[in-house]
Amino acid sequence: MTGMRPVEFHFDFGSPNAYLAHRVIPAIEARTGVRFRYVPVLLGGVFRATNNRSPGEAFAGIRNKPEYQRLEMQRFIARHGLTAFRRNPYFPVNTLQIMRGAVAAEADGYFAAYVEAVYRAMWEQELKMDEPHIITAALDAAGLDGARTLARIGDAGVKAALIANTEASVARGTFGSPTFFVGEEIWFGKDSLRDVEEAILAGR
Repeated sequence: MTGMRPVEFHFDFGSPNAYLAHRVIPAIEARTGVRFRYVPVLLGGVFRATNNRSPGEAFAGIRNKPEYQRLEMQRFIARHGLTAFRRNPYFPVNTLQIMRGAVAAEADGYFAAYVEAVYRAMWEQELKMDEPHIITAALDAAGLDGARTLARIGDAGVKAALIANTEASVARGTFGSPTFFVGEEIWFGKDSLRDVEEAILAGR
């Protein structure tokens, strides 16, 4: 749509809230006619650059806060009918390999299929997606070339591109995942998707 500000979703597969956002984004795209650009970033790198910590660490020992976070997630899941979601028993999973894989998939032309396959493996099939043989099997099962992807994640250009994505995202204000940009305006968290949609519509 001519004149629309670009809309971006900066994500790491390791965030369950980013998975939930991924499942809601298609409905927003259908309502607004605007496609989100997915930008893979490494959440560990974001945390190091911003001195942030995961919610599990940040809220440890805080009375009632973790319980409310779980309640809020349950409400979001119920509101959007996301019944396929499963809490990954291996969480937190080291996502370095699969995030590099996302960069490789984007360069090689099968990004959307890769993103869908990995999100399904992580948050529906409960797989330990930091084990090379499990990553390979999950991609193969999705009709992708798992061995080829695993070979590509060692490429210097792929590694550099993920670092560049992460640094550029932090420079724009990112401190966690999911993060959204409408033009240069930033929103954080799955619950901000209503505001993101309003900003898209206001920019028409």
